[in-house]
Amino acid sequence: MTDAVITKLSLDTLREGFQSAGYRVEALTDPVANIQYLRSATAGLAFDIRPGNQFVGEEQAFADVALVAALQVQGELPLDLVNRWNATRRFGRLQVSHPFLVFCLDVSVAGGVAPNYLRGQIEIWDRLVQELIAYLREELRKLGATNGATAPVAQPAAKAEEPALDRAADLGAPATIQ
Repeated sequence: MTDAVITKLSLDTLREGFQSAGYRVEALTDPVANIQYLRSATAGLAFDIRPGNQFVGEEQAFADVALVAALQVQGELPLDLVNRWNATRRFGRLQVSHPFLVFCLDVSVAGGVAPNYLRGQIEIWDRLVQELIAYLREELRKLGATNGATAPVAQPAAKAEEPALDRAADLGAPATIQ
């Protein structure tokens, strides 16, 4: 990336930005929406770099991007665990979309930003993902101990493919995240 003000994004500039920060990045196409996006990983957790709002008349240029990591939940996940994360962290948000736990961070270049702003957003994302993994492990361990069950394990999914849906999970069992 150059030192010029960034007023729009493309998958190429995002790939370059993530690669310069040390990430491996692959380009994929969403088979349902037929939209190109990027995939990478940090701390063993795969995440997508999804383009946001396009500029009128420019198919390859957009004003924002969403960084999205999805983890599969098996069992019941208390919403207060999700709400506590959201109440104590800024920037990224966590939500349950059963059977997934989805973590997102939006990055906008509306009005223009410096290249080091994008690098800072990448660093914030990396830090938040690491904190999320530690938070989930600790909270699920506590939940397992409270319920008298074996401590569930939070396992980041580092697969390139979307995790399979497991709707047959026992809803009375403590949650596990993969």
